Amino acid sequence: MSVAARPSAESLLARIQEGEQPRLRVYLGAAPGVGKSFQMLQDAHLLARQGVDIVIGFIEPHGRAETEALVAGLECVPLRQVPYRGTMLEELNLDAVIARAPAIAVVDELAHTNAPGSKNEKRYQDVLDLLDAGISVITAVNVQHLETLNDSIERITGVRVRETVPDGFLKRADEVVNVDVSVDLLRTRLRQGKVYGVEKIDQALTNFFRKGNLSALRELALRHAAEDQAAKSHAWREKEGLPPAPIPEKVMVCMASRGSAKSLLRMGSRIAGRFASDWFAVYVETPKEAPGRIDPKDLSALTENVAFAERLGAQVVKLKSKHVTDALVEFARREGITHVIFGQTARSRWNLFLHGSVVNRFLDEVRDATVHVVPVGTRDRVDEEVASDDPR
Repeated sequence: MSVAARPSAESLLARIQEGEQPRLRVYLGAAPGVGKSFQMLQDAHLLARQGVDIVIGFIEPHGRAETEALVAGLECVPLRQVPYRGTMLEELNLDAVIARAPAIAVVDELAHTNAPGSKNEKRYQDVLDLLDAGISVITAVNVQHLETLNDSIERITGVRVRETVPDGFLKRADEVVNVDVSVDLLRTRLRQGKVYGVEKIDQALTNFFRKGNLSALRELALRHAAEDQAAKSHAWREKEGLPPAPIPEKVMVCMASRGSAKSLLRMGSRIAGRFASDWFAVYVETPKEAPGRIDPKDLSALTENVAFAERLGAQVVKLKSKHVTDALVEFARREGITHVIFGQTARSRWNLFLHGSVVNRFLDEVRDATVHVVPVGTRDRVDEEVASDDPR
């Protein structure tokens, strides 16, 4: 897979000088230690030498001597000291950076959760505030922190990543720069103590930093960077008046009005991102789920699903019908849906005989869409037994 050459510091400077809008550049890596912070600081020095007013808002060297050496010679805005449970935490001083008003701020550790009492819960929200204040930002994140990849990362590594960044944030970025090194080189850096302290090396090599894990993470990072490039190319063609792709893809995630739909929504967002398309999160309100009649637990789950879908960038659509399949089929045909995502729980043959399956009936009636059926379990359950409300 080929990815566009890494944009230079000069290209960022040129784009900033083109207009007054602040720019966002995100350095994306497959794993800790690939060199994201190092590359950011190298580019920051190049910009400073060209007379750009650039400061470090926050950098985390992780004890790496090469990274620490690059901090020297760049202006650092003093961090905010936050007392917490008998210790002192250091956070990005958002107000101080805004008051300093540089042209560009370097902000590391994008997925970081801020200390209690901070203005924003997450650092990526701090970055958005800097952009709103007219300050361009260069920042960095690892691919395992992208929200829609959360399930995939757990399957690959066995680790559920708790700190995530909405994929919509990266869509806001003007440039996504993939910082890539080979798996063998990254493991060598780990053995040399350039990623973690000596006490963590053996554990890391046999767990998260196994070759299979790193190869998969590297592919995810490369794919995401390539998809971002394709989306920006599509937007440029549209801006220049060039014809779009002849068959635009449209994605629909079918949510039940109960249970968690996060796995389905993440998959929908990934597919939509891959094809640079808009996508829909659709649920059907049956009479027994109307306001005032829906079970409070189901209403709470539905509200959470809708909020999560909107956070991932979906267009949420509520349909009203006695028959779930009829409503979904009509919507898919009307909107020209090309990808449909259903959740499927384990159901007995007797249950399927009595109530049928929304998925099977949908497949019978919509022949020109690709249907994805995602098995879901008790932890992230999407109850496809909504078919029992749809007797036809």
